[in-house]
This record gives sequence, C-alpha cells and structure tokens, in this order.
Amino acid sequence: MELEYIRDYAMYTAIFGMFSFVWFGWAQENPRKNWRKYIGVASGIALLVCLIGVYLSVTHWDAATTLSEKDTFTYYLIVFYTEFFIAGLGAFLLIRSNKKGYVAPWVAFIVGVHFFWLVNIFQDPSLYILAVLMIAIAVISPWLSKKWSVASSAITGIGSGTALFCFAILGLIRYLLA
Repeated sequence: MELEYIRDYAMYTAIFGMFSFVWFGWAQENPRKNWRKYIGVASGIALLVCLIGVYLSVTHWDAATTLSEKDTFTYYLIVFYTEFFIAGLGAFLLIRSNKKGYVAPWVAFIVGVHFFWLVNIFQDPSLYILAVLMIAIAVISPWLSKKWSVASSAITGIGSGTALFCFAILGLIRYLLA
C-alpha cells in the first residue's frame, strides 16, 4: 500500500479492531471459565483500538484511499457481499443439519478466503498472511475445541480475534510511520 493511502491504515485499525472485538465476543459462547476474564479484557482492548482507528479515520476522511480508485470500490463491494452471502448460506445449512458447532469455523474460513481477494484491492501482500492465519484457525479449531472440551466458537473466536487484533495494531503502526 502506498503512503498516499494513510486513511486505509487508519481504517485497518478501525475495522480489524472492530472485528477482533466481534470475534472475542463470539469466543465467549462457551469457553473454559478461567478464560472468560481474559477474553473480556481482550474484547475491551480490541474495542479501544477500534475506536482509535475510527478517530483517525474520521480526522483523515478527506485523505486518499485505494477505494476511491476507478472500479476498486465496486470490486470491494462484490467481494464483501459474496463473502457475506456464502458465509450466511453455509451457516444456515450447518444449523439446519444440526452442526451449529461448525458455524464459527466456517465463517472464519470464508473470512480468511476473502482476504486473498482483498490483497489486490488494497495492494497489500500482508493480507496473504492474515488469510492463511484465519483459514488455519478455522481448520484446527474444531479439533482443539474437542480436545479442550469447549465450543469451537471459543477457539475460533480467540484465534480469529487475536489475528485480527494483530493486524489492527499493524495498521496503527503503519499509520504512525506513514
């Protein structure tokens, strides 16, 4: 991503911080009791980072963004809505087949895959790392949840929340260095 897209770094902080908060929230479905306070603290910190990103985004709203380039925003919306539809459809089918424990890993998998397409939109190869992390979390969380006798959403939420939080912080660091 070029330096002229400083607003995108601020938005990374806001969006990844918000979705980190959301995933940590989902992790609270049925974790081990002694994990709850840590997940709660992680949720709070993620929300704080999100709000910092929102503030930076609003104060740099007129700055250039890669999404203002021709057709880029349209492509972004196509990727987003396709991801949303596929994740929702898969979740619906999993719930109807009495496999609701796989919904969180399924959503994380789809979110991970969508980052592969966002690499080209944001011209940011680091999103490949996030894609692989999210997919790996989605794949291993059902196994780990059985091993630790917790909901798969606990493992998926903690893993995805942590990965997204790291990228929110990366966005903040990139903003500060730009």
